[in-house]
Amino acid sequence: MTNLVDVVTDVVGTMNAIDPGVTDAQQSTGEAAPKPFVVTISVRRFDPEVDQDPFWQDFEVEVFSTDRILDALHKIKWEQDGTLSFRRSCAHGICGSDAMRINGRNRLACKTLVKDLDATKPITVEAIKGLPLEKDLIVDMEPFFAAYREVMPFLIPQGHEPTRERVQSQEERARFDDSTKCILCAACTSSCPVFWTDNQYFGPAAIVGAHRFIFDSRDAAADTRLEILNSKEGVWRCRTTFNCTEACPRGIQITHAIAEVKQALIRGKI
Repeated sequence: MTNLVDVVTDVVGTMNAIDPGVTDAQQSTGEAAPKPFVVTISVRRFDPEVDQDPFWQDFEVEVFSTDRILDALHKIKWEQDGTLSFRRSCAHGICGSDAMRINGRNRLACKTLVKDLDATKPITVEAIKGLPLEKDLIVDMEPFFAAYREVMPFLIPQGHEPTRERVQSQEERARFDDSTKCILCAACTSSCPVFWTDNQYFGPAAIVGAHRFIFDSRDAAADTRLEILNSKEGVWRCRTTFNCTEACPRGIQITHAIAEVKQALIRGKI
């Protein structure tokens, strides 16, 4: 009979022979496991209680090429400087909490991989622009959400409450499908040069939120929303620079949506 101690010894020996950092494919081909390397993360810091102006601070962080910028920020906060402040929640590109300017472009930290950046140079991370800076990478989102609420981003149906679901064809649903993807991260709005200089402008995200219901066949308040967006701070402030479309982590064709709202206003119909 096989001795239990011998079995356990064999299993432990086999486990020790396997490098947990090496994939099955790498073991079969003899390819070396990926190795970590050090990058410089340059963060624009600001603490209103002690700083008069923001300043840049460099951190040396050991990362893998497949790590996200969010992972690097976690390492800084957990291992080097616990005072570093930033927002994050789901860490999977759904909640929209961690929008930041990374190497000068608006991105989600949880969706930006180190390998997609030039790690031979310092990687800059700063708060998004156009919104009041609160601390480090955190901005006051209230002006952003106030503009979003103003366009009534909810279904306003006509008639009495139905006894069954409101039927909608696939074609009718497809009409506004793209604008349903918005996660309210503010990456688009805070990339808009008009928004930077005019804090009364609704901004791309609010217009996309309105678009989602203006073109919904079940909604009865399209005219009201169009009237709101026809103001001097509405769609006509858009200069079609495509910054918002480029910044959107969900791939929404924001500039196209704004153009459709403009066309609806010009033609007087949806």
